[in-house]
Amino acid sequence: MALGEFKLFQMKSRKQREKEAKEYAIWAFPYGDLQREHLTALMRELIPKGPVEINMASFLTCKELYEGILDDLETRDAAVDRMINGLRSYGQLIKASEMPVFLALVLADTEVDESCEYPSADEMRERIKELTALKKDTKLKLFKRKPKDKDACDST
Repeated sequence: MALGEFKLFQMKSRKQREKEAKEYAIWAFPYGDLQREHLTALMRELIPKGPVEINMASFLTCKELYEGILDDLETRDAAVDRMINGLRSYGQLIKASEMPVFLALVLADTEVDESCEYPSADEMRERIKELTALKKDTKLKLFKRKPKDKDACDST
């Protein structure tokens, strides 16, 4: 279920809810529990603080956003550029300092096959640095919070 599809009063049978949960699990981890375990282990190395469940929810949010953007664009690079801009709107859900980590994890996840071998934590740290450099090169303000008042905008 996409974030925008939440409905307060849903009337679904247990069988329908189970079917949807199974479909979501297949979408999230097409290679099953092994993929989830490897991703979780990598995530723990990159983000040692915080509950794994919250980090996984942030990862899945980014994955869903990336796939939605990729459907509309022709290239992966264009999707990454748009995603960097799009992640800003999830600032209350995903910590700004962790946004490049989740984006790097999503991109690594797109490269995984049935072997479920993700890059090492050190390789991922290099990818995160590259994404941060991309943000700086394109003058995007993904990792900085917007000023809360108009006067703060005028002073820059």
